[in-house]
Amino acid sequence: MQSVLTRRMLAFAVAAGLLFGASHVIAQPAAAPGQITIDNFAFEPANLTIKAGTTVEWLNRDEEPHTVVGVDPALPFKSPALDTGDKYSQRFDKPGTYKYFCSIHSHMVGTIVVQ
Repeated sequence: MQSVLTRRMLAFAVAAGLLFGASHVIAQPAAAPGQITIDNFAFEPANLTIKAGTTVEWLNRDEEPHTVVGVDPALPFKSPALDTGDKYSQRFDKPGTYKYFCSIHSHMVGTIVVQ
């Protein structure tokens, strides 16, 4: 009797561990306000609205390197090539609309709206 109970408990523990582990593998943490993730050759969110004085952080989750390059000459910024897990930050103090792109993959574009 104890053997059957032990096997059932072990089966339950394994199943629970698989479910818990699978949720950790599948679920990505949500981006914090002011954070943009780079995943699947896209900036997410592609359009971000923030308050003046906010620092935006880009996090590369792709397996390929990417850059973040500002287009507006009033606020020029350019990250180095970001490898997987690398981050880049830029503070936006002045209200306006700031477009940016990846200089390695020019189809990757985004916009920061500063209020």
